[in-house]
Amino acid sequence: MKHIVVLSGAGISAESGLKTFRDSDGLWEGHDVMEVATPEGFAKNPALVLEFYNQRRRQLLEVHPNSAHADLAALEEQYKVTIITQNVDDLHERAGSTHVIHLHGELLKSRSVINDEILSCTSDIKLGDVCAKGHQIRPHIVWFGEAVPLIDTAMEVCKTADILIIIGTSMQVYPAAGLMHYVPENTPVYYIDPNPAAMDDKHIITIHENATSGMKTVLKYIALE
Repeated sequence: MKHIVVLSGAGISAESGLKTFRDSDGLWEGHDVMEVATPEGFAKNPALVLEFYNQRRRQLLEVHPNSAHADLAALEEQYKVTIITQNVDDLHERAGSTHVIHLHGELLKSRSVINDEILSCTSDIKLGDVCAKGHQIRPHIVWFGEAVPLIDTAMEVCKTADILIIIGTSMQVYPAAGLMHYVPENTPVYYIDPNPAAMDDKHIITIHENATSGMKTVLKYIALE
């Protein structure tokens, strides 16, 4: 089976009703990202950060996967598919995708501030909620300034790609943006974005559409592979 690797970002979740990470003014739901998405922000005002992610988690539980998520999941009927996502939601999994790498963590998981033991988390995290050893629980999110633990795994996956689909991401945030350079030379690349960054590579087919309609277009291309 051919291996399709997918790099997904906020644009695919936005069509399910989730806010994209940053608005044009650099704010996320009215907050400076440095206040709510950095270790320094958490140290300064942990209650604010916890409530910010509580709100994101509540919203996630109210939305559903869209047709782009479903189309990616359906590809598993004919291909090996690995999704490498910058998104912290579980919409790919809910649509049926079985191989998903979350580079930036997951809203529905949490961990202690002192170790990497991952816990399930479907409700609010409050100041004073602690692990078995008495340490505060935090969202399982990779904040700015923190290491991206799964980046090496993602690089190795990209090296095995027969087809690459980029969907819902501007390819501006590193290290995720660099992953496309790890696919083998001459690998077909389908880049779905209504306002894509310029890419000078003859193997990249740019599709100027949103995620849901763009995936329909990609499926037609792949059928001709």
